[in-house]
Amino acid sequence: MGERMEKKTGWEANVRAVTPYTPGEQPKGQDIIKLNTNECPYPPSPKVGRVLEGFDAGTLRLYPDPAAQELVDALAAYHHVDQEQVFVGVGSDDVLALAFLTFFNGTKPVLFPDVTYSFYAVWANLYRIPYFCPALDDNFHLNQKDYMAENGGIIFPNPNAPTGILEDLDTVEAIVAANPDSVVIVDEAYVDFGGVSALSLVETYDNLLVVQTFSKSRAMAGMRIGYAIGSKKLIACLSAVKFSFNSYTMSRLAIACGKACVEDDVYFRETVGRIVGTRERMKRELAQLGFTFPDSKANFIFAKHAHVEAGRIFGDLRSAGIYVRYFCGPRVDKYLRITVGTEEQADRLLAFLREYLG
Repeated sequence: MGERMEKKTGWEANVRAVTPYTPGEQPKGQDIIKLNTNECPYPPSPKVGRVLEGFDAGTLRLYPDPAAQELVDALAAYHHVDQEQVFVGVGSDDVLALAFLTFFNGTKPVLFPDVTYSFYAVWANLYRIPYFCPALDDNFHLNQKDYMAENGGIIFPNPNAPTGILEDLDTVEAIVAANPDSVVIVDEAYVDFGGVSALSLVETYDNLLVVQTFSKSRAMAGMRIGYAIGSKKLIACLSAVKFSFNSYTMSRLAIACGKACVEDDVYFRETVGRIVGTRERMKRELAQLGFTFPDSKANFIFAKHAHVEAGRIFGDLRSAGIYVRYFCGPRVDKYLRITVGTEEQADRLLAFLREYLG
């Protein structure tokens, strides 16, 4: 028997009750190794630093450009699309929440995987959107046929979180092509670490929205910048919803720093290359220690040990000042999600595990 729901009265009867998203722990203290929230271990582009040094604080008395046009234009030029095809928001979570609100308004269920970014279910419940979660297969891949059923929209990350699994572009295109009456959102927060973006499909399919972020590969999680690229009609719909309740979402400083970041492609690619190199080294050494994991194409590894429970390793790592992520839900409770940090952070993690596992 489930718990009895207490009947609420008075003003509480009109409160929208939801179970919120649980973010990764933000530890405080010295000498902490933080590998639990998939942040970039390196600083953003030096060009961002120069913007911060030269920023006129006096301009903060003025509202920012509601269209964030400088940043939109920089992203449009970078991705070779029209500026009317770009939407920016305060982190990709903001963009995705607005996309749920804008595009998922039918009576049929929205589809997303059973093992995926847990914020999707939070937004669906918050906005009263019906949804269904097809199960990933035993290797944590999408079953393409599950997304050929009637639906009110589709969303999935690629690479997936928390597994790091990448679906090939043919699979993505097959799902988009089979659902011309639904908006299909591909959440590409981790695509820069080894994936092939679906952006090349945007010109062919007007129902495809691709969402990316500055929080991972561009090392700007603290600045909160995300964006979407799609057909002009999709972007116009998304903008109309945004401007219906908050015009000034992105600060002047974020716009300026975001533009500078996009314009330093050399630094961006060097940083991604360093992270990928460390990831591949960690895979080899974790395997030698008895861990198994899907072949991650993200900036994290989703690993389980052959003999030691994930929850136990998580707790003992935390006691040693090394923070990773543990999800205790169905199908994932044997795994740890370990963010790829610097080489020095990897050294400390692996040294601890070698001693710990004997």
